[in-house]
Amino acid sequence: MRKTASSATPQTKPADSAEGVDAYLAQVPEPARTTLEKIRAAIRSAAPKEATEGISYGMPAFRYQGALVGYAAFKNHCSFFPMQASLIDQMKDELKSYRTAKGTLQFPQDKPLPAALVKKMVKLRVAENEVRTAAKDRKRSLR
Repeated sequence: MRKTASSATPQTKPADSAEGVDAYLAQVPEPARTTLEKIRAAIRSAAPKEATEGISYGMPAFRYQGALVGYAAFKNHCSFFPMQASLIDQMKDELKSYRTAKGTLQFPQDKPLPAALVKKMVKLRVAENEVRTAAKDRKRSLR
């Protein structure tokens, strides 16, 4: 007997959850895997408890009131994506020892970003998202 849509139990897609991130990391070779696991731990410690993890644009990412941050491994480096290019410009003095491009911060596969730096960027992104969400809510309430 075929289940109807109403009787089927909805399941979270692995890519849309922390399990999807675990699967991504399991496929990353060392030393990049350990580096990304340290980045993930730093993000988790700074992000609000309501933040969620998943795969976005093919890479692990956190969401909190919108896109928060992402990270990924590549052939010759790892990257941290603050999901807001202006944050890299805002922190250019602190990031001068890293290779940056529009919207990404690149670092060696065997040298994770300092946890304090990751936490600072996550907290700044949380604040940006909260301000943006509050502005949207105010705009909606004026209608």
